[in-house]
Amino acid sequence: PLSPAAVVGAGLGGSATAYFLQQHFGPQVQLDVYEAAGVGGRLATVTVNKQQYESRGASIHALSLHMQDFVKILGLKHRREVAGKSAIFSGEHFVLEETDWYLLNLFRLWWHYGISFLRLQMWVEEVMEKFMRIYKYQAHGYAFSSLEELLRSLGGEAFVNMTQRSVAESLLEVGVTQRFVDDVIAAVLRSSYGQSVLVPAFAGAMSLAGAQGSTWAVEGGNKLVCSGLLKLTKANVISARVTGISLHSSEGRALYQVHYESTEGQGSAFYDLVVLTTPLHPSRSNFTFDNFDPPIADLPGAFQPSVTSVVHGYLNSSYFGFPDPKLFPFTSILTTDTPELFFHAMDNICPVNISAAFRRKQPQEAAVWRVLSPRPLDKPQLKTLFRSYYSVQVAEWPTYPRYDAAKALPPVVLHESLFYLSGVEWVASSMEMTAVAAKNVALLAYNRWHQQLDKIDQKDLMHKVKTEL
Repeated sequence: PLSPAAVVGAGLGGSATAYFLQQHFGPQVQLDVYEAAGVGGRLATVTVNKQQYESRGASIHALSLHMQDFVKILGLKHRREVAGKSAIFSGEHFVLEETDWYLLNLFRLWWHYGISFLRLQMWVEEVMEKFMRIYKYQAHGYAFSSLEELLRSLGGEAFVNMTQRSVAESLLEVGVTQRFVDDVIAAVLRSSYGQSVLVPAFAGAMSLAGAQGSTWAVEGGNKLVCSGLLKLTKANVISARVTGISLHSSEGRALYQVHYESTEGQGSAFYDLVVLTTPLHPSRSNFTFDNFDPPIADLPGAFQPSVTSVVHGYLNSSYFGFPDPKLFPFTSILTTDTPELFFHAMDNICPVNISAAFRRKQPQEAAVWRVLSPRPLDKPQLKTLFRSYYSVQVAEWPTYPRYDAAKALPPVVLHESLFYLSGVEWVASSMEMTAVAAKNVALLAYNRWHQQLDKIDQKDLMHKVKTEL
């Protein structure tokens, strides 16, 4: 039997991995979860006026089946929806404005962009429909030893190629116009990944699915999923920073020594199985691997710096062409890829606990806005967006991979029972992608441990799953 297992990182990836490992290996598996900062990772909240607000990772797509499951198992609730309209700003004017009337929105999109809008929807739906096969495979216990194999099993070589070419190229190919790509697609990708239409097609499709589907969030904050899963798993959370892993062997099996630093000093512990859920890029962590032959190489790739500013203040609506703030109709502003625009998106955000009596602040009142930008906003930039403000809270971190195409995807298996989760972000970065990858790693670890090789990297799974039913 598997004795102790370690998970490095207690964000969504780490907590979901711990939960799935226990689900497959059974309750007797002893789980240590190492976390240097705080449970929840990037799913953090900030406090403004005694209310908590989501600082990142805010919305979850309706088709996120693992996330839906977590919420159900943990007895959490969906946050109440508060309606609001969005618009796309070019730096001079709004290129697209949402109205209260759904049919008018469709008509406007149709009028402006013709059939592009339909073609986009069909393209995204086709990708999502194939992606949804993963839930069937995972329910039957199938796992994949590489991200390429996982993608291949869902959508063949075409899916693997979608990680190597840009979303712009793929959409132009299916007949979406350049104008639609520049106005709408660029705005969505800026608001989700803080990057241009050169992000890979697969990551782009996932982000666009979120933009046009219905989304939800967890009442009380999305980070409650992480703390909830760790509690449910009864994992032993160790607040320490893991500095490296060295390989030993015992009775022909690999044994991993995890070295860490905590406030008490340095320590280490031995494990049969280790899953790393923090990025292994030299820019993000100075991790050492000892005694591995061949050595474990540094992973290529860089991260996109991204800044979230949570501002409590009065919107300067005249910057957006509305001299009278009472008439400003939007709660969310996306932007096109214009050199002089210093921010990617901004929205009037609601607290993580929404009471029945809650109403959104009127545009002329002080409200809490979340501004996403590539660099911290300076005073003149804040003054451009806000007439005046009470507070600004800034969170700055390398959030998403900098998606430069033509890089191979990172490995999932680093050694016999040493696995890497964060590589999935190079396919697409979302809460559900992380949960899918966590379930895959847990199944992969289980199938390898029990030598069930017929459950790994199987070809023609659609057919196999049908016949198993």
